[in-house]
Amino acid sequence: MIALLAIPSIFVHAQSVDFEATIVDEQTHEPLIGATVFIETSNQGGVTDVDGNILIKEVKTGSHEIILSYIGYETIDTIITISTSSNDFHFHLKPKGEVMEEVTVKATRSTRTIKNIPTRIEFISGEELEEKAIMNAANISLVLRESTGIQIQQTSLSSGNSSIRIQGLDGRYTQLLKDGFPLYGGFSGGLSINQIPPLDLAQFEIIKGSSSTLYGGGAIAGLVNMVSKQPKEEPDLDILLAQTHTGGSTGNIFYSTRKEKFGYTLYGAAHYNSPYNPDDDNFTNIPKTTSLSLNPKLFYYPNKNSTLWFGVNATTDKREGGDIDVVNDGISSEHTYFENNTSNRLSTQLAYQNNFGSNQSIEFKNSIAYFNRELSLPNYIFDGDELNSFSEFNYSRSSDKSDWILGLNVYTSSFKENRNELPRDISHTTLGVFVNNTRDFSDKLILETGFRTDYSKDWGVFPLPRVSLLWKASDKFTTRLGGGLGYKIPDLFTEEAATLNFQDILPIDKENINVEKSFGLNLDLNYRTPITEELFVSINQLFYNTQISDALLLAVTPNSEFQFVNAPKNVQSLGMETNVKFSFRDFRWFINYAYIDTRLKYLTGSPQKPLTAKHNAGTVLMYENDKWRIGYEAYYTGSQFLTDGTETSDFITMGLMIQKHFNWGSPYINFENFTDRRQNRFSPEVLGTVQNPIFQEIYAPTDGFVFTIGVHLKPFGREHNHHH
Repeated sequence: MIALLAIPSIFVHAQSVDFEATIVDEQTHEPLIGATVFIETSNQGGVTDVDGNILIKEVKTGSHEIILSYIGYETIDTIITISTSSNDFHFHLKPKGEVMEEVTVKATRSTRTIKNIPTRIEFISGEELEEKAIMNAANISLVLRESTGIQIQQTSLSSGNSSIRIQGLDGRYTQLLKDGFPLYGGFSGGLSINQIPPLDLAQFEIIKGSSSTLYGGGAIAGLVNMVSKQPKEEPDLDILLAQTHTGGSTGNIFYSTRKEKFGYTLYGAAHYNSPYNPDDDNFTNIPKTTSLSLNPKLFYYPNKNSTLWFGVNATTDKREGGDIDVVNDGISSEHTYFENNTSNRLSTQLAYQNNFGSNQSIEFKNSIAYFNRELSLPNYIFDGDELNSFSEFNYSRSSDKSDWILGLNVYTSSFKENRNELPRDISHTTLGVFVNNTRDFSDKLILETGFRTDYSKDWGVFPLPRVSLLWKASDKFTTRLGGGLGYKIPDLFTEEAATLNFQDILPIDKENINVEKSFGLNLDLNYRTPITEELFVSINQLFYNTQISDALLLAVTPNSEFQFVNAPKNVQSLGMETNVKFSFRDFRWFINYAYIDTRLKYLTGSPQKPLTAKHNAGTVLMYENDKWRIGYEAYYTGSQFLTDGTETSDFITMGLMIQKHFNWGSPYINFENFTDRRQNRFSPEVLGTVQNPIFQEIYAPTDGFVFTIGVHLKPFGREHNHHH
């Protein structure tokens, strides 16, 4: 009888049921696609589907240890009881704090995560920035150059002057921001990307297309916002040392800490490069460079809702290029050509933010920036000072369905030339008022609208609307559609003028020049899905169209001088960008392609813009775990046209980086452009004589292969976070 009673009991304990669970984000309650579920006691597992659901068949009833994990979220390791009556579970995974900081976008002044902002924003996280920093420890140019649809256009062989081109449009149409402060406009823009080291940056945000509604004039092609690291309770020390075979030595140090109401960050960077001439044409491909940068910031937290911080940034930079004999030994009877750039920057940033109530905040920001640059050539010196200031006050309020931001700002710019019989001084003040609303019509449909009105005393009133729509069609597919207006107040500092070293250029005639204006549209499609339990693919497709009217050009006068005029017809940039990413265990594979059709409608036949490749493609394969980081990359640049209509060669560059992680730090080696593609292999970089060189337009790398050895030291602080 006892034996008979035991039979159903044994049957119950041995019974198997289907285990079902749903896993969502603790804060947003959005389903987590591809979260891993592992039942330790029965050695069964799987990953969640697009709805965050998982089904594991034939799990025995009783107590089980279960482990739930997802990249960027805290792992749950817990005991659950599965019975015939209760086997459907609901789990909330908590995002890791650091990751949540990374996905909150700052450029739009919003506190929303990137998934819930209708404006298309390309986001580069701290981990990816670290990868780029070890490839080029001196400045951020590599971060930008390896982003789809962005070109770094070198305007001087001797000095290395470069500018950012987004979607084929000149660098002056891109607005650079750091922590929401406009950075390096006008005269100070020429060397800017060569003078911003990367180690203190927490994230990079790139908005392409007309974005003047956000921060005022200048963002016709887009804007780049660099966000600095903030002090944490735990002290953080980062040291990056690098040496190249081309004679470049770089040292960066970043330290931050916070104790109760006070915190500070300290950043210093030093870079030296000996003159480098790989092609033996007697002219430097990398100038002799000495630069120092110091950026301390002090933070004060009067209470848990308020933050006040003040920072100072000081940079001095000297670049000596031209005839390498002159750089090394000075001028002689045979060797006379030089191009020397000396620049000094000093800027301050002050910011105060106060959150009151549960959903309102105010923010005040002010920056003052001084810049001096002297450009010396034989028998010519261009020397000027620029003083810029920016002040902004904004108020934001958020509710369940709608976020509002409104504010006003004042931007002043004053350029004074020091050595010219006909000074080309420029000064203007712009007052802007803006309002931005983001509204959730449903979980799937979010609309963002913005309107700014700028007033400039010399140039008039500029109404600047913009609109963006986000449609979350499913958990796998989202799309964004956006558009807006932009404008740019004329100044002396165009790429054409920089190529001429500003020689023989007449002052801007305000009576006969119009402001440059733009209209832009973009359509963005995103698709992400798991292919298998461990293989994920995401595809991003962008289409865009930007039109610029009254583009600023240089025309030759009867006296062989150059005068600024407006183009009679538009500049049109039409194109698309494709980004594909595969993730499998410790591997990531990126493929990108950019089609850039930038046409000068004002010229006969509407030709392609010079020095703009219509076809660009790239691929990056990364392997990364706690021990190693190995990356291979290849980039294709299609043929371009020079100003005289000559078609250039296309070319491919390749790179390889290997880094090993130890407890004390991470040494690395980097082979940049290891197939040594450089322009002089296709066509001469310099014509003429040693005394009177004629520099050709630059369409390919000029420095060729660069081998770097370095080490990233992290004695204490935030641990390396290798999530893929």
